Amino acid sequence: MKTLVTGAAGFIGMHVCQALLANGEEVVGVDNLNDYYSPALKQDRLAQLSGFSAFRNEVLDIADSGAMTRLFVQEKFDRVIHLAAQAGVRYSLKNPLAYAQSNLLGFTNILEGCRQTGVKHLVFASSSSVYGANIKTPFDESDNVDHPVSLYAATKKANELMAHSYAQLYGIPTTGLRFFTVYGPWGRPDMAAWLFTEAILAGKPIKVFNHGDLQRDFTYIDDIVEGVVRVWDNPPQPNPQFDRMNPDPASSFAPFRVFNIGNHRPVRLEDFIACLERVLGKSAIRESLPMQPGDVHTTYANIDRLEAAVGFKPLTTLESGIERFAAWYKQYHAVN
Repeated sequence: MKTLVTGAAGFIGMHVCQALLANGEEVVGVDNLNDYYSPALKQDRLAQLSGFSAFRNEVLDIADSGAMTRLFVQEKFDRVIHLAAQAGVRYSLKNPLAYAQSNLLGFTNILEGCRQTGVKHLVFASSSSVYGANIKTPFDESDNVDHPVSLYAATKKANELMAHSYAQLYGIPTTGLRFFTVYGPWGRPDMAAWLFTEAILAGKPIKVFNHGDLQRDFTYIDDIVEGVVRVWDNPPQPNPQFDRMNPDPASSFAPFRVFNIGNHRPVRLEDFIACLERVLGKSAIRESLPMQPGDVHTTYANIDRLEAAVGFKPLTTLESGIERFAAWYKQYHAVN
């Protein structure tokens, strides 16, 4: 089984590659190693995969249509896990064209590659951000998600619609995964766990948005990866009971489905900071700030459908996950 993993040098991508390779799969990675955050960190992640003879990474931009077409034709992938994207809610306010290029054009190239070469299952990264202005919790895949509050969220909702059209038109089994606030070793420097840890250890203030009145469904990386791999191994079938008179967004007459992958345990931001303080043995200096444009108050995943489909739900507690992240962070940065 040959699998393409886009964004292989990314946080989730590296861990997914490791899991597939450990199971004896052949993996081709694609990553353009851009400078949205440190390319050196991405290179260090790739170095973790260098010991696997069944892995190689191609330095390509998924928005390069010609290069991606050649790759798909040459490699004839059995399955694709598409994790590459321009990430970040706040950055989408500063550089919207990067999102159009990577998340829309890039995803079109992935869909076309799958269509042209008969890929047996496409798994792609969506986001909890698609729930946008919704306030009913927990967020359920059957909820309407037509009110995004950031361009990033809008591109992820667009990806779901684009993927469904290809699943319906060309019969490509396709699964979208709405990730909820992933954290853990090798995480991204622009996310809370890294930003807060770095500032606390340096004795600098942490930025606490909405004056700390936020909740996030923090999900540990190992749980995310386990969900991705189980889904990867279970291509969807059309739902023969799909009711077109009363369509359920969580289902389809096409071989398409969407799942939440979250911890199903929303955590107050203040509790997250307190956990970091306990693990690091140092108090945070807080800089209280208003809500940022594009942010939402709460994320909270209903994961019943994921558990029913693949028999898995996340189990890692916040305390355990933060301990593992902090230990990795100190080792990676040589912090005593």
